Amino acid sequence: MGAGERPPAESDDAVRRVVMDAYGPPDVLTLREVRLPPVAAGEVLVRVAAAGVNVVDLYQRSGTYQVALPFTPGIEGSGTVLRVGADVTGLVPGDRVGWMGQPGAYATHCLVPAARLVPVPDGLSLTGAAALLIQGMTAHLLATEVYPLGDGVVCVVHSAAGGVGGLLCQLAARRGATVIGTVSRDDKSAAASTAGAHHVVNYRTTSFAARVRDITGGRGADVVYDAVGRDTFTDGLACLRPGGAMVLYGQASGAVDPVDPALLNSLGSLFLTKASLSHYDRTPDQTRRRAAAVFDEVLAGRLRIRTHATFPLSAAPAAHEALASRRTVGKILLLP
Repeated sequence: MGAGERPPAESDDAVRRVVMDAYGPPDVLTLREVRLPPVAAGEVLVRVAAAGVNVVDLYQRSGTYQVALPFTPGIEGSGTVLRVGADVTGLVPGDRVGWMGQPGAYATHCLVPAARLVPVPDGLSLTGAAALLIQGMTAHLLATEVYPLGDGVVCVVHSAAGGVGGLLCQLAARRGATVIGTVSRDDKSAAASTAGAHHVVNYRTTSFAARVRDITGGRGADVVYDAVGRDTFTDGLACLRPGGAMVLYGQASGAVDPVDPALLNSLGSLFLTKASLSHYDRTPDQTRRRAAAVFDEVLAGRLRIRTHATFPLSAAPAAHEALASRRTVGKILLLP
């Protein structure tokens, strides 16, 4: 059990939960006390240790992504098992677990389908697990499957000082790739370099496409990993070598415009994909295997967790404002 982590209580039916009754700005998020229903078959009651704050939470709060209201955000969390429902095997009270893809983590307690849970190994704190699940597993997917990296590969990693970007830079550098990281502010350059970027470019003040061409001797990059979207997409295509790959996995600056396949051809028969974990890890076993692989990287000292800030549940609006500012370096967590 990590420092500051509480043992499970015998009964915790009354919980506090962040709830939104309407779409809107961050202040639609309010903290209130509720009572959870009994633990159903296939479910597990978890005392939440930490909830990850992700861009999808902002989209759900604003109404960009529609959800059924009232709604409790938070699709990523970690905690300690309190009770298990009927038909649940392999889990007992006291187990340390994490999950992703199930809403409701902005709370002191959460009912989670057992199939969503992954074990958190000894030696890794629950806050560390919550900071790793979505971002670490996404970075692992990008580096190992969507476009496998290795010696001699040149990759461009946008938002190299961010959550996924910083982890992706670490994984890419360890796999032998040359990493060109981009940032939106000069004060993020050091964080990108520390994460493993061999070259760092401010894409707002410098033509990163031209800089990539310079670094590669005119050849261009093999792959661009883009979580920014609209602001970087066009130049990202322009910095790829013939046959290179554009991998979109986010749209922090807005969605990209529709792409004519003829454009990909004219730029060198490029490949374009929009990658999502859910399409690669389609079963609980696949999810657990990837989570275990990422956790092992951290426990072996090959991957460093970077947390930007932690907030109490009552400060969920401030956490959303911090993430929306795009000034963060690393993960934002809510701690009940």
